[in-house]
Amino acid sequence: MDRYYVYIMGNASRTSVYTGVTNNLQRRVQEHKAGIVPGFTSRYKCNRLLYYEDYQDIRTAISREKQIKGWTRAKKENLIATMNPDYVDLMAD
Repeated sequence: MDRYYVYIMGNASRTSVYTGVTNNLQRRVQEHKAGIVPGFTSRYKCNRLLYYEDYQDIRTAISREKQIKGWTRAKKENLIATMNPDYVDLMAD
C-alpha cells in the first residue's frame, strides 16, 4: 500500500519553515538535510523535520499540503506544537 507524507521542515533558529509532500519521507528528509536540491530549504537551512502526517491518497496529501502552505506562520507553529512542542528534529541522525 502506498503512503504519502505531508511534512514541515524548519531551521535551527526557528526563522523559516517549509511544507512539502513526498512518497518517501526518510529519503526526502535526508535530501533536505544534505542540501541536495537547490531552493528554499537549502538557502534557509531547513534541515530539521518538525512535523508530518501520512495519507493513503496522493490527492488528499497534495490538498493538505496546499492548505497548510496557505496558513499563517502562527497557525503552522500551532500545528507543529501538536506533535512536537519542543521543536526537536523528528529524524535526527
